[in-house]
Amino acid sequence: MLYLCATPIGNLEDMTFRAIKILREVNLIAAEDTRRTRKLLTHFEIHTPLIRFDENCKESVGKKILERLRAGESVAVVSDAGMPAISDPGADLVRLALGAGVEVCPIPGANAALSALICSGLDTTKFLFAGFAPKTKKNRREFLEKLSAIEATIIFYEAPHRLKNFLAELLEVFGEREAVLARELTKVHEEFLRGKISELLEKISEPRGEFVVLVEGKIFSEPSPPAEDIPSVVKKFLEQGLDKKSAMREAAKKFNVSRRKIYNALLKIED
Repeated sequence: MLYLCATPIGNLEDMTFRAIKILREVNLIAAEDTRRTRKLLTHFEIHTPLIRFDENCKESVGKKILERLRAGESVAVVSDAGMPAISDPGADLVRLALGAGVEVCPIPGANAALSALICSGLDTTKFLFAGFAPKTKKNRREFLEKLSAIEATIIFYEAPHRLKNFLAELLEVFGEREAVLARELTKVHEEFLRGKISELLEKISEPRGEFVVLVEGKIFSEPSPPAEDIPSVVKKFLEQGLDKKSAMREAAKKFNVSRRKIYNALLKIED
């Protein structure tokens, strides 16, 4: 069995009894940062062997872990903080395990994105987790442009040294929208900043800590029906002295439709 164990994102009291039990019972724990995880395990008196599993060694170590899983051992995957496999190399290990027919079991717990969402005041019925934006400006721009039309709350992770530039780009691509900055969740200096994107840009000077950025989705309003219908508008243009072709052209401009659509509408009325 491959267990995906959530770990606290700040407050150690968020560690679940079940997670502690599983981490004590498995044969091996795969961690992105073994030094950080060892401190957590020491705090809870967990002495299970650790192995490093990160982006740099995920292929070679993944094969070793898979061999142990196939041999009947149980392995737990942990992230530096929160749920593994979310913006985390644990997702690759999950795919490896499933491909080999190994069962995968979630051990839920703290998660920064959802913790920020439920306290944001933004729409929680529809939301999209977008994670970290690409680092290069061109790729980041394309990334944001694709997200700008989504009608759901969008959740990002962002590093403090990139936060101001990221908010500026959000404002440029998304336009003015309601947004929330959730900082240092569950920690001593936990803070929520709410307002328009431009207001948040003014509020932060030297951002510190870990941030979750939430932005409201695009709001589409139904176009209001025209006050006049096509036939009456064409008739009005004809009465002003325009020939039929010109009247249809002007009506098409007014309704922002093709002249063929105007023509077809007139044919139906004549029939």
